[in-house]
Amino acid sequence: MKYEKIRKEVLEAIQLAVHQGLIHGTSGNIALRDDTDDVVAITPSGISYVGMTAEDIAIVDMDGKWLEGNYKPSSEVPMHLATMKARPDVKATVHTHSMFATIMAMGENPEIRPITPPQCEFTPINIVPFTMPGTNDVADKVVNALGENGRACLIKNHGMFTCGKNMKAAMYATEYTEEMAQTTYYAKLLGTYEPMPEEGDKKMKELIFADQAV
Repeated sequence: MKYEKIRKEVLEAIQLAVHQGLIHGTSGNIALRDDTDDVVAITPSGISYVGMTAEDIAIVDMDGKWLEGNYKPSSEVPMHLATMKARPDVKATVHTHSMFATIMAMGENPEIRPITPPQCEFTPINIVPFTMPGTNDVADKVVNALGENGRACLIKNHGMFTCGKNMKAAMYATEYTEEMAQTTYYAKLLGTYEPMPEEGDKKMKELIFADQAV
């Protein structure tokens, strides 16, 4: 099987996301760029992730052409590829329809801020207005929302999109962003919402990035 390593990584990540409740049914998609060849492994379209095999993971080139895989690639290929093209530091991308991230993108002025120190690594998290899925339009808006070094954004009435230097980093961004959304939701429901102060957020981010640079 060609590109076995990246196909297995994508398969393991999507199955972990299902296990964690970040992805349900056939929604959501995950992609990983090969370190040497200019190709990307991405989950297929409309296929249950339960029982999926590495051979089912699609391979596309950087123009989105389907090269390998038992099933056609996700319809969100444009969003994943646009992010990787705009950000040379990004090798992995994750898109989920996770519940709390979707909820926290609603309303007239949605905002999501860190509640605990580890969440600071993934802020600020910008909100993308609803745009039809699978289009170049939503891909462009996600790229703009992430900017030069963003790790996560929320898409109104759609879900979350995260990225990272490898699959582990992209999955961490997904897990902590959903945690941030969940803790925010319950804290606001209880009337005890108290995000970290902006200065604390800034200092934690500096510490986190200093450790990463070592």
